[in-house]
Amino acid sequence: MKPADELKDKIDLLPESPGVYMYFDKEGTVIYVGKAKRLRRRVKSYFNRVHSVIRTNVLVRNIVDLKYIVVGSEEDALHLENSLIKEYKPRYNVLLKDDKSYPWICVTNELYPRVFITRNVTKNGGKFYGPYSNTSVVRTVLALIREIYPVRTCNHSITAEVIEKKKLRLCLQYHIKNCLGCCTGEVSSEKYLGYIEEIKQILSGNTQQLCDYLVEQMNALAAELKFEEANEIKKKYLLVEQYRAKSVIVSAQIHNVDVYSFDRDENCAYINYMHVRNGSITKSITLEYRIRIGEEDAELLSLAIAEIKSKFASEAKEIIVPFLPDAEFAELNFIIPQRGDKRKLLEVSERNAKQYKIDKLKHAEKLNPEQRVIRTLSTMQKDFRLSELPRHIECFDNSNIQGSNPVASCVVFKNAKPSKRDYRHFNIKTVDGPDDFASMIEVLTRRYSRLVAEGEPLPQLIIVDGGKGQLSAGVTALESLGLRGKIAIIGIAKRLEEIYFPGDSIPLYIDKNSESLKIVQHLRDEAHRFGITHHRNRRSKGQTVSLLDEIKGVGNVTRETLLKYFRSLKRLREAEIADISAVIGEAKAKIVYTALHQEEHKNLE
Repeated sequence: MKPADELKDKIDLLPESPGVYMYFDKEGTVIYVGKAKRLRRRVKSYFNRVHSVIRTNVLVRNIVDLKYIVVGSEEDALHLENSLIKEYKPRYNVLLKDDKSYPWICVTNELYPRVFITRNVTKNGGKFYGPYSNTSVVRTVLALIREIYPVRTCNHSITAEVIEKKKLRLCLQYHIKNCLGCCTGEVSSEKYLGYIEEIKQILSGNTQQLCDYLVEQMNALAAELKFEEANEIKKKYLLVEQYRAKSVIVSAQIHNVDVYSFDRDENCAYINYMHVRNGSITKSITLEYRIRIGEEDAELLSLAIAEIKSKFASEAKEIIVPFLPDAEFAELNFIIPQRGDKRKLLEVSERNAKQYKIDKLKHAEKLNPEQRVIRTLSTMQKDFRLSELPRHIECFDNSNIQGSNPVASCVVFKNAKPSKRDYRHFNIKTVDGPDDFASMIEVLTRRYSRLVAEGEPLPQLIIVDGGKGQLSAGVTALESLGLRGKIAIIGIAKRLEEIYFPGDSIPLYIDKNSESLKIVQHLRDEAHRFGITHHRNRRSKGQTVSLLDEIKGVGNVTRETLLKYFRSLKRLREAEIADISAVIGEAKAKIVYTALHQEEHKNLE
């Protein structure tokens, strides 16, 4: 795919230095922004081959012009690329899905600072801590702070002039001892700011230093026999320790470290970022990127690192990652841990990224239930090598006890859910003895010859309960009907849940947690249950009818009257002769009662 002559000349003149390039379409719109360690080599790579990703080939066909910006390093190029993508929002670029702002805790810069939750980070002189993954986490931290420290919750602008002129009055929070009376100067600014410094330590993750300070203060008060004041300090200490126990997950020796983990699906990449200070996680968010032209994982990780460094002003020099990014960052030390506390940290981050992806999927499926069905069926289509989505699946199971009353069941799933009105029972008619293979051929032949004759829709997938033998019988039935190429068929063996395909002696072992296997197991279990129920009913009915048939003097009308009234042979046996007489008369009742109890006596012998 060669560029036009004018574009080719521009490419040939590109420098071999770090920079950012922008592609334009015929309308002059920026359609792609990229970074490169060596501009000329990177840009030429778009035009000297056909790409495996179709979207990249489409991008190249639409390029009519390019511009570039040379920078000093690859890291500078990454940051510039990030800002240009945000400005132009090119059609073919990875886009950070940032449709919400994250919650922060703000400590204002006032005579008596306030501590509150906000989503707007402003340059007003206040100190911002975060971002936090969700509001509930922020509220928990803020509740802890307010339980330990009586910081004010009002929004008044409290200055020395306001206090001097007594413009404000003490409120309820003061009287219930949740506030020290800042508005009227009941507490000195120096004492209040001491509390604020301790709050800042908690929010920064420096809980160990705060705990040491509280213990020292508590011991000093106890030494002076000020036990009530010492007890108040002890309560604060225990609350900080409780908070610390919940937040510390690894060794407190791990200090000022950034952690990144990576997960992705077909359309998006999910990169979780955590900041760790003294073994405590002080920040945790997950960034979501929309994949456009098949970007590599290392490239997406580089984008996320650049985004975090610019957005959250991270100063960590040690970075824990699952793999190395494709860009070089000055003064950053990347670590891929294999074991130990740092590996545990990475695993925590990985769980967060995975959970974010799962939550997003659940939310989407809640809004659009059909999406879950399509995803499940698409997984089955891929796992079972099908040419189309298996919206209609039928599963067959044979049931007999030593050849007696052989039956088969057919259960039907539509859109991955049971369609019970379409379930069918089959009494085996042409097979003598316990021959599962011949029974399977008979049932499938009867089922699909009828569907074809009546013009009913055929399933996309047939599942037979059994291994290679039952599957071969099913294939034989389909071939006899000319349906072999029209319906896919597989077998599921009971022992190890292996899946067999026609003509393939090596089974497929699916992950036990796979949705495909769960659907197949549900089908198989439902077919087994449905078949066993029918078989049990046939045996029960057969035994009842045969016993009454053998009694001389009892005809069809009498037999039907007895079964209708007593419902079962067991109840008829347990009935007194007087009860039977009330239904069919005394003479016939005596005959039936004697015959049934003679049969019972024989069984006991």
